[in-house]
Amino acid sequence: MSCRLTALAVDAYEPERLARFWGAALGRQTLADAQGGALLPGSDTQLGLRFVPSSAEKVGRNRMHLHLTSESPADQRRIVETALRLGARHLDVGQLPDEGHVVLADPEGNEYCVIEPGNRYLAGCGPLGELTCDGTRDVGFFWADVLGWPLVWDEGQQTAIQSPQGGTKISWDGWDSPVVDQKNRTDRLRLEIVLAAGDLSEEIRRLASLGATSLTTAGGGVVRLADPDGNEFHLRGGALTARTQSSRG
Repeated sequence: MSCRLTALAVDAYEPERLARFWGAALGRQTLADAQGGALLPGSDTQLGLRFVPSSAEKVGRNRMHLHLTSESPADQRRIVETALRLGARHLDVGQLPDEGHVVLADPEGNEYCVIEPGNRYLAGCGPLGELTCDGTRDVGFFWADVLGWPLVWDEGQQTAIQSPQGGTKISWDGWDSPVVDQKNRTDRLRLEIVLAAGDLSEEIRRLASLGATSLTTAGGGVVRLADPDGNEFHLRGGALTARTQSSRG
């Protein structure tokens, strides 16, 4: 494909601190990128995370959140205890007492789940098992076409895609009101893709033919677009540059 997914970008009041938290949670090295934020590089099978300086207030629940996997009950407890020690907190989103996953908020209030061991759906997906999103079924097909990733789940209003190499899944859980006024709303979490080959203008036209909408040029070779549900995402003309910040994560 002409573009590839590089990271989930997260607006942060303190990007370096939040990156250290997630670096410890995922066992990854923290890097500082050229845009003034912090980066946890991904791989062919694990989604990267980039933390971007922002003073925008978090309003309500994020429309995307992460699912971390665990290998045993003891491992799940260790992941949760480490997160709490580093500044996370428990979060009540209406989960039932008998549900096995643990819902947390990171130090800046971003929701995420630590999934119980033995979850067959996320088996083999790695430590960062899933990015799950509010969204319509059709937007799953949109992103499958954008990235050239196969659809690995399609039941009811739920869809999910995954890299041909495996690893982190991206899923959409279905919703009834996808229309969003982008002029009055900024997504704190958004996907970032990079042009792997070809012409940037041609890639923008390809994305538009699939259902994307151009928003503005953010500068620095970054183009802001929205998927068919109105979720903002960024297209970069080249790879991120970064330098090592900490070897401890």
